Amino acid sequence: MTDNAASLPRATAPVAAPAPSTAAFLRHNFREYGMLVCLVAIMVLFQVLTDGTLMQPLNLTNLVLQNSYIVIMALGMLLVIVAGHIDLSVGSVSGFIGALAAVLMVNHDWPVIPAALACLVGGALIGAAQGWFVAYARIPSFIVTLAGMLVFKGLALALLQGQSVGPFPDTFQRLSSGFIPDAFGNQGLRLTSVLLGAAMAAAFAIAGWRARQRQQAHGIAGEPAGFFAAKTLIFAGLLIGFAWMMASYRGLPNVLVVMAVLIVLFDFVTRRTVLGRRVYALGGNEKAARLSGIDTRRLSFYAFVNMGVLAALAGLVFAARLNTATPKAGLGFELDVIAACFIGGASASGGVGKVTGAVIGAFVMGVMNNGMSIMGIGIDYQQVIKGLVLLAAVFIDVWHKNR
Repeated sequence: MTDNAASLPRATAPVAAPAPSTAAFLRHNFREYGMLVCLVAIMVLFQVLTDGTLMQPLNLTNLVLQNSYIVIMALGMLLVIVAGHIDLSVGSVSGFIGALAAVLMVNHDWPVIPAALACLVGGALIGAAQGWFVAYARIPSFIVTLAGMLVFKGLALALLQGQSVGPFPDTFQRLSSGFIPDAFGNQGLRLTSVLLGAAMAAAFAIAGWRARQRQQAHGIAGEPAGFFAAKTLIFAGLLIGFAWMMASYRGLPNVLVVMAVLIVLFDFVTRRTVLGRRVYALGGNEKAARLSGIDTRRLSFYAFVNMGVLAALAGLVFAARLNTATPKAGLGFELDVIAACFIGGASASGGVGKVTGAVIGAFVMGVMNNGMSIMGIGIDYQQVIKGLVLLAAVFIDVWHKNR
């Protein structure tokens, strides 16, 4: 009995694969880190060209407020693109929801919370309607959402009767223009915002360390130790520095907290849940995903419902920032949102893309818009430059994938 037991193979713990060199790791993860380096380079460039205006606390606050609705919609658009579809209607939907919010709150005196909830439900219904045509009627998403773009642009114009409606109640305005109150009552440096920034930096470091430990436990080669330590220290320092600069003005904006919660939530869903993995499988190969038992039609439907809700939330944020609803609200938003996803590394063929990449892409566009405006560059040349940047980002992505 002892001899038989001794002859049985013993279970061995997984042996961690050797970590690659930093250069090899960066080459392999070019898509993930390339645009981050580009964002830093663009910020440094415009910091120099604007004589230091770009990184002033007031301008940083404006940068966050100006790009909040683009970031929010980019999170939903990423899932739509990863699933192999596109949504051209998000700008019109956000404008229509802003108009609906104005009619409910200003013209009919609805309380803020019921009106906001009704608007979010409206966005979900719009997404569900478009998702049904795409997923179950099998009409290409380009055609469905192009029709939606025209329909909701016209409905917003009809709802507002061609006029701007406002102002909104003060409570609603604080969604986009309010700031986190300081618990210590400071009128100078807002310590609450600094502490929140430090807590976010600590959470980022702990999450990264735990992910690295999980990789090592399963024998997966992760980032080189030196690169991981340097990246963690740099990002933590940037988060604390950003919070410190914002705290020196008025503190962290309320909408920044909303953005942060959504980014963490969608990053978790896409990387750590079965639903997220199935969306990537759908975009990578729909036929194979369907044969493996995944309900691909339901996934596509959910992607558009999610996009409708986030477009509605972005419309509320934009309306609160303007303090009025206008017939032209949302014009061209879809172009910035789609560009943010592609610049951030999403693939036009589906199945590829990360939440962090979409956020980085949104801020690349935002920093360029802000920096060029400070420099006095006309809107005509701004459009030309943004178009060239988008083309270059997609070209680099295709070139790198074909290597």
